[in-house]
Amino acid sequence: MNGLRYCFLALFLFQVTAHSRGTGDMGVLIERGSGSVQIIETSGNTSLGRVEGLGDLSHASVVYSRDERFAYVFGRDGGLTKVDILNAEITARTLQSGNSIGGAISQDGRLVAVSNYKPGGVKVFNADTLELVADVPASFNGGDLRSKVIGLVDAPDQKFVFALWDAGEIWVLDMADWAQPKIEKYRNIGRNPYDALITPDGRYYIAGLFGEDGMALLDLWNPSAGVKRILPDYGKGEQKLPVYKMPHLEGWAVAGDLAFVPAVGHHEVLVINMRTWQEAGRIKVHGQPIFVMARPDGRQVWVNFALPDNDTIQIIDTQSLSIVKQLKPGKGVLHMEFEPRGEEVWLSVRDEDRVEVYDTQTFKRKAFMPATKPSGIFFTARAHRIGL
Repeated sequence: MNGLRYCFLALFLFQVTAHSRGTGDMGVLIERGSGSVQIIETSGNTSLGRVEGLGDLSHASVVYSRDERFAYVFGRDGGLTKVDILNAEITARTLQSGNSIGGAISQDGRLVAVSNYKPGGVKVFNADTLELVADVPASFNGGDLRSKVIGLVDAPDQKFVFALWDAGEIWVLDMADWAQPKIEKYRNIGRNPYDALITPDGRYYIAGLFGEDGMALLDLWNPSAGVKRILPDYGKGEQKLPVYKMPHLEGWAVAGDLAFVPAVGHHEVLVINMRTWQEAGRIKVHGQPIFVMARPDGRQVWVNFALPDNDTIQIIDTQSLSIVKQLKPGKGVLHMEFEPRGEEVWLSVRDEDRVEVYDTQTFKRKAFMPATKPSGIFFTARAHRIGL
């Protein structure tokens, strides 16, 4: 009998040990080639395991529960998957649409929203069970048409904000009362908003415009002022280059009063004065920028590029607004993610099936690991940041 007790005690202690590590240095790496994610950690820069069966991850993104244990993975095929990163297993999954493009988690962590291309709209789910809470069709033109939804972010006060590509609108969805969602619509913001971001303080929502020059800004502290156009004359009279891949605004770079954003159809990074929302400069870069991301201290901005220049990374010094380093990690550098305090950055090199880790002071490669067509890299520190 004592032997049986010791056996149960040993099993219990093993389970506690297996489940008791902290999550603060963990993350997931999207493997788009195999519909899987690798679970990774940044203290030793290693892979802890793999979870398979997540569907089409060709444009996948991830948000985290507030305790950092669960990753919500948004697949391109409409799949929403809840992954337990401590146990390396799927705890819930739903195929909620035909084509989706990302999502967000609410301020209190109780709701997960997904933006859909087909059918156009937003669906909101219970974060615990993935049961449907609200279905918001992105209808316009008197309800006859439905728009693709892009740029979905969380905002303070249990709100989600998103843009309608086809309609040229911004909507604010208030989910404070699950039973009675409220929607505020801002029309005629500009043609074809292609992506959007929210400032780290949750105040400004900014949508980039593909159909015309400029951006659309909504001040969420003063929503009655409506949408303001910023940078309306950028690129005016200039011929844009063919756009091989849409730039992303979500990981935008902020350094002091300056914001750094990718230009559409130009080999430039735009610098915006956030006090006046006027152009403060342009930085010529190697190609068409995709992600323009700041080191957490704002001292550097790292830029990757669309084809045919996607083997290159350039680093901008935010004081001098000059390029201080160029790296060639390999073909198909799709994504960058800084460790929470910025001492290292992870790069996915899709076409060479690996992930690389660089020291952000010396620019030396510190580590690498194999991965199947890696793309997005998402650390758990995102759980505590607005808009990520």
